[in-house]
Amino acid sequence: MSEQVSRRAAVTGLLLLAFASGGAPAADAPIVPPGLRGLWPDGAVMTRGSRSTVAGHRTDPAVLAEVARRADTAALRVSAVLGRPVRPLVVVPASAREAAALAGAARLDGLAAVADGGRVIVVPDAFATLNPIGKDVVLAHELTHVVAGTDGVPPWLREGFADYVGYRDAGLPVATAAAELAAEVRAGRLPSALPGPAAFAADGRDPGRLARAYQEAWLACRFLADRFGEATLVRLYREARAGGVEEALAAVGLSVATLAERWRAYVRDLLV
Repeated sequence: MSEQVSRRAAVTGLLLLAFASGGAPAADAPIVPPGLRGLWPDGAVMTRGSRSTVAGHRTDPAVLAEVARRADTAALRVSAVLGRPVRPLVVVPASAREAAALAGAARLDGLAAVADGGRVIVVPDAFATLNPIGKDVVLAHELTHVVAGTDGVPPWLREGFADYVGYRDAGLPVATAAAELAAEVRAGRLPSALPGPAAFAADGRDPGRLARAYQEAWLACRFLADRFGEATLVRLYREARAGGVEEALAAVGLSVATLAERWRAYVRDLLV
């Protein structure tokens, strides 16, 4: 379905400085969503997919068209899980440094895209290194953050839920998507607990730890969906945002400790 884009118009010209200053656009200018206005003083080129809107800065129009097409695919994946229409706004800066500046971060090392308020910012060089499946997974992951929200959710649930959506229709075997974790499990090293905040920090001493943290979190959410159903996972996520994860888990008869115990067995069964 993502290849059947019904409308993808690369808009010629620039997003005028009027957008940055809040002035009214010319009558024939494209309608620009607030999340894409005033991005760069010298303007940007905007591309539309069937569901998505993409703004690029000094970016090959073919790249913008690809991002729009893949953002449409991501929108379908997120919408299928969350049960609501999704209209992605995606920004493709000219460089990783420019992406970090837009996101208000010092650096975005190791990231191919990042959720930023109501939009997704692509880190162009890193994104370009991904294969097609990886690009789709990353965009769906970050778009899930945008649509589902992240406030009040522990990192394992926040990142695991986003990866659950990203991998849901990717067609990858679990052992392939969780290759680093699978290697640990086959070596007899099961994770001892759900990954905490520190596990999601980049660590040059153990580059594989960050990958394993995401994989552990993904499989925790995959376990919840397999055991209780996808709708329950979605409801649990929303309830965790509203009242805390302990209360949300209690509604399905689990504590964090019992979830961790059952998740460890699930990981072992899947990856040994």
